[in-house]
Amino acid sequence: MIEPGELLINDFSYELPAERIAQFPLEDRAASKLLIYKDGAISESVFRNISDFIPSDSFLVLNNTKVIQARLHFHKYTGALIEIFCLEPHHPELNLNLKGSAVWKCFVGNVGKWKEGRLKKTFEHNSIEVEIAAEILEREKDYFIVKFQWNDDVLTFENILSDTGMTPLPPYIKRESQEIDKSRYQTVYAKIDGSVAAPTAGLHFTDEILTGLIKKHIDINYITLNVGAGTFKPVKSERIKDHTMHYEKFVVSKEFLVKLRDNKNNLVSVGTTTARTIESLYWLGVKLSGKRDLSYGDLIIDQWDPYNLKNELDKNESIDVLIQMLDNQGKEYLSAETGMMIAPGYEYKYTDILITNFHLPKSTLLLLIAAFIGDEWKKVYEFALKNNFRFLSYGDSTILFKQK
Repeated sequence: MIEPGELLINDFSYELPAERIAQFPLEDRAASKLLIYKDGAISESVFRNISDFIPSDSFLVLNNTKVIQARLHFHKYTGALIEIFCLEPHHPELNLNLKGSAVWKCFVGNVGKWKEGRLKKTFEHNSIEVEIAAEILEREKDYFIVKFQWNDDVLTFENILSDTGMTPLPPYIKRESQEIDKSRYQTVYAKIDGSVAAPTAGLHFTDEILTGLIKKHIDINYITLNVGAGTFKPVKSERIKDHTMHYEKFVVSKEFLVKLRDNKNNLVSVGTTTARTIESLYWLGVKLSGKRDLSYGDLIIDQWDPYNLKNELDKNESIDVLIQMLDNQGKEYLSAETGMMIAPGYEYKYTDILITNFHLPKSTLLLLIAAFIGDEWKKVYEFALKNNFRFLSYGDSTILFKQK
């Protein structure tokens, strides 16, 4: 088998007409179409019937991250619009709860009109006028370091974004965000603030569907991975090895790790973010095995770690390493980062069933799907295109059973 890094991205392309990219969510989340792929066969249903296709007693995992209102609009005195897209805190230890000021990594739209100085805007919070200012501290290769300051020491940066920010819709949705996006570009179980893109496989779930899964004795579990804007980063290199993956932070509880280790049933990952997190746990255990003193870099899975590390542990032994580390540190939660690339040639350790939307041509997410069901991804996408499925974030869904 060809090494993953030597794969050609053109082999993971397909023709996606612009009219097939969903620009708005359906009125009913559960009304999305559902493509079922199992044992080489493809069938069609609607998402409200998803429990019919998940085996009883399955171990289902959802990403409970919450999308922040990450886009801020400022106007210069000339009238020029400057859009600041907040990606993540400049330093990992900083967070959304800072008061008075915050420093973030950001994309800046129309930056050519913002050569220097501070931008200001005002808004109302509980009938009180608040002023926020932004200034560029540094210009990095792919982003800017922007400092925000506001004149109300009670408000957190989360409050600022919630009051005056806009939903960070993906670039292929060719419209401005609307009020409906604040709720619909968010899962019904979203809990932990931090993402600038939604874990879109979860957008189809409703409270009624989750209740139905519980009645079928399906064990529902949660992890948190903060989805970054890098998830939309196209692969521009000819070979996969020349593409640089983005890093995303994730958090899992010790309780989850124990349940994952002890699970004997089908594991269902809802979304590529969930699958990426769970697979990263295995390699994190491998990386930490035998180490006594940990450094920050030890809690990061790099792009090619899964292909370079010796996987001498079975999947339960690897999780045991993580549980033991938390016990030694007296912690209940594991926080780490992953930049791992999952591409054909990768062998999934945990995920048996994957629920996911349709993904862009030549994307790392399509590579992840191809690693899961092999070349059958072409048949799945051809069926979807011929049968009027809606694509990408606000589009329809699939449930894929791992190729045996």
